[in-house]
Amino acid sequence: MTEPKPLSVMVCAGEASGDAHAANAIAALTDQGVSFSSFGMGADQLQAAGTELIVDCRDLAVIGIVDVLINYPRFMKRLARLRNALRERRPDILMLVDYPDFNLKLAETAREQGIPVLFYISPKVWAWRAGRVKRIAKLVNHMAVLFPFEVEIYQKAGVPVSYVGNPVVADAVSPFTRDEACAHFDLDSDRPVVSLLPGSRTGEINRNLPAMLATASLIAQRLPECQFILPVAPTLEESFIREQLGDDAPQSLHLVIGESRNVMRASDVALVASGTATLETALMGTPMVVMYIINRLNYAIMKRLISIPDISLVNIVAGRRIVPEYVQDAATPEAMADDVLSLLQDETRRDTMLKDLQALKINMGDSGASSRVAELIVSLAKAPS
Repeated sequence: MTEPKPLSVMVCAGEASGDAHAANAIAALTDQGVSFSSFGMGADQLQAAGTELIVDCRDLAVIGIVDVLINYPRFMKRLARLRNALRERRPDILMLVDYPDFNLKLAETAREQGIPVLFYISPKVWAWRAGRVKRIAKLVNHMAVLFPFEVEIYQKAGVPVSYVGNPVVADAVSPFTRDEACAHFDLDSDRPVVSLLPGSRTGEINRNLPAMLATASLIAQRLPECQFILPVAPTLEESFIREQLGDDAPQSLHLVIGESRNVMRASDVALVASGTATLETALMGTPMVVMYIINRLNYAIMKRLISIPDISLVNIVAGRRIVPEYVQDAATPEAMADDVLSLLQDETRRDTMLKDLQALKINMGDSGASSRVAELIVSLAKAPS
């Protein structure tokens, strides 16, 4: 009896968190004993999981409509390369991870070729551009969503959907206690520690980091014993971050490569750019202040399209504002410094936030999202077309 042909999986992830989640799903296939090969777009974590990178996503991490338009020719070249690989290699399944505008274009080609499409991590259709659900229904065979409330959205649109849970639940761990994490990073555990998490894309760094550094400088003036730590996302070059620091960084700023969860563990408060990192910080039990700054034209467009009051996933999942948010012009160093210092010095406020974060963690449920996605990959690839 001949051995079955190994499963061929094409995967497409466009930035750091997607690369990590895709890599965990690919690793789960290995853990489940599935014979397979994988190729596509991602970064170092997918590559480490054994995926052949046709396109490295690290030079595609941009933010907002304006940035996309500026970089459009570069995007189209990468998309063409992936479309050619899809047609020539004809994988058993295409797994798209987040990055919706780019990935749905690739889904068009998969649909033409009769290749099933699994979309992991839903576009935020519940927040803005709800009409995208109709396009998804035409192009995607199955949605794997992170939040229970997303299921009904796709069911109403006639899209097969599974709630797999959030991979951040499994990812948000550290082997250290706070004191051990401080020692690991050569920080003094008896002094307050504030982490700066500006994002994983160059555009996010360019817009968020200057305000964060100015905030840290104000905090350092008012609380000289405070220490600061900045983890560099694995999709970014350390030299790029060092260039951004200039003369504005506090002398007590520690720059580290990766290890964001260990950084969160060491921190008394985190100043976090809105995104997946806010959920990770919440699940690590670290009080936070959320901020976000984007291109002014992007903001003007998005403000008209967004239909929910909060931007951070922590507040969206909680259903109410449990962490402060500073967006665009409101993200002033003075206001953010006041809030960070309050969380460092006001025990009552700090305890309230810690209780809210613990309740959110309980509501997020168990780990196992990556394993469930791996099971979907196998079942969809084997399902009759």
